[in-house]
Amino acid sequence: MARTASKVQELITEDAEMEEAIEYLLDRADEGTVSWGDVSEELTSGQWGRLIETGLLVDSDGEGFDVADPDGVRAALEDDDLELPDAPDTDSSWSKWDKMAAVGSVSMFAGYTFSSVREPLADTLNIVLGPLLDLLPFFAVVMVLALFTGLYSTLLQSNLMNMEVMGAYQGRMKEIQERRKDAKERGDDEALERIQDEQMDAMADNLGMFKEQFRPMVWIMVLTIPVFLWMYAVVGFRGAPLYPEIDLAPMVMPIVGEVGWNQGLVGPVQAWIVWYFVCSMCFTQVIRKSLNIQTTPT
Repeated sequence: MARTASKVQELITEDAEMEEAIEYLLDRADEGTVSWGDVSEELTSGQWGRLIETGLLVDSDGEGFDVADPDGVRAALEDDDLELPDAPDTDSSWSKWDKMAAVGSVSMFAGYTFSSVREPLADTLNIVLGPLLDLLPFFAVVMVLALFTGLYSTLLQSNLMNMEVMGAYQGRMKEIQERRKDAKERGDDEALERIQDEQMDAMADNLGMFKEQFRPMVWIMVLTIPVFLWMYAVVGFRGAPLYPEIDLAPMVMPIVGEVGWNQGLVGPVQAWIVWYFVCSMCFTQVIRKSLNIQTTPT
């Protein structure tokens, strides 16, 4: 019986419509031996062939076919633990606060172009961060900001992303890809067509996974963009610094040596941006390991 359940599992995993086909076949088999002509209106030739190939249908002395283990097939169909490749049913919709954060983060992007947006944000943040420059050199202040942004980014990703939902979406796509590979190896064109249609539907459903991934990003940007705009204003990325009284001594970096903060280091990317991202990536990895926080689905 366990072997029969495994065969039923395999068939339904390959083709979700096979469940109805097997149920119909069982009803016809109760009346006696069945042939292709008896079920051709409800079953495709590919389904009929797979039933014979897996051994659920066995030859009945040339007179037709019998279900090898009808009781085992029925038990397998009634088993609630039978795993089918269904789409995750968990809602990943955003709350009104998530949408407000998204609007806020997009609005603050204007600060990179318009001083009327950048300067008020920078002045507000300078009330807190300005005194740090009296205690620490600019490169150390950037390290502190990278540590801070790395910490809340990791915590937001951990708390706002539903790893179970994302894992379910990825598992479903992997399951479909494996079934497609098996059908291609068998040369089953009908199964390939059905799986391709299911794959297209699954790709549309996977919008939920992208919404889950992007949800923490809007909150991270709401907190990070003002910090970036403050550094932007201090260094004077495309013009004079907003706070010329701040002394920004050059920094000695590995390989390149002494560089100014607004000097292009990686193509047009300036030194302060490179230093921030290097520090942020390093601190983020340390934080994830130290707190044992997972930000990707298993």
